[in-house]
Amino acid sequence: MSSVVACKQAENENATEAAYDQQSASADSTSVISSSAAVEPKNSNRKFVRTADIKFKVKNVAKSTTIIEDATTKFGGFVTYTNLQSHINEEDKTKVSPDSTLVTTKYTVDNNITIRVPNTQLDTVVKSIAKQIDFLNFRVIKADDVTLQMLSNKMAQKRSTATEKRIATAIDEKGKKLNQVIDAEENLDTKKEQNDAKTIENLSLQDQVNFSTLTLQIYQDQTVKQEMVANEKSTNAYRPNIGLQIWDSLKTGWFILENIISFVVVLWPFALMAFLGYLGYKKYLKR
Repeated sequence: MSSVVACKQAENENATEAAYDQQSASADSTSVISSSAAVEPKNSNRKFVRTADIKFKVKNVAKSTTIIEDATTKFGGFVTYTNLQSHINEEDKTKVSPDSTLVTTKYTVDNNITIRVPNTQLDTVVKSIAKQIDFLNFRVIKADDVTLQMLSNKMAQKRSTATEKRIATAIDEKGKKLNQVIDAEENLDTKKEQNDAKTIENLSLQDQVNFSTLTLQIYQDQTVKQEMVANEKSTNAYRPNIGLQIWDSLKTGWFILENIISFVVVLWPFALMAFLGYLGYKKYLKR
């Protein structure tokens, strides 16, 4: 009885240690993958474009992909790219019986995922993804300060807008000659295009500031799959036995003989003409 109790206590201790090790590994992964660059500072006027590039091994790529995509949606993000593939590394076929073959396939599964999440949720999503890490290859988190660039674009927009107004006024008040008007209109169009380009660039930067981009490369250990498949029968398996082959040969010979007889019968007019000629020839010789 005491031995049974001791075994149960040992099992409980092992389970507790395993759970502790798993929690410790998860905590280590979270601390390793987390970064202050992924945290949105409070009450800051600076604008940061945050990106993360992470490669790690998971236990099951398909399951981890589902968890990552669900976490992305949960925190207000969206998936822009996912490419899950299986790569066959080796395939071996072993014939185990006349009817069956054992096919052994060694393959690896990976997935490249690109997701975008609100910049305020980047660190939360990164920590959520860390729970799937079995081995971390690398993680690169960047926070590019684009505050001055966006300010420069706004100032350029203001200058361009002011120039547009002056050119438009000059065209309305002073433009008399056709050539001068055309040149001024072309100059105005150029300024508008430049203004539009700066506007679009600022909108693009603002979108990158609002939504951070994560590029994930996940993979798993090589998997071995074995399955039994039926062998394809060769044409020799469908050949008739010797008795049937002899019977078919006899029938084929009889058919050939019938064709010969039929051919000879078809030539009876020529045989009749030859016979009459022969009789005429004999009669002529007698005379």
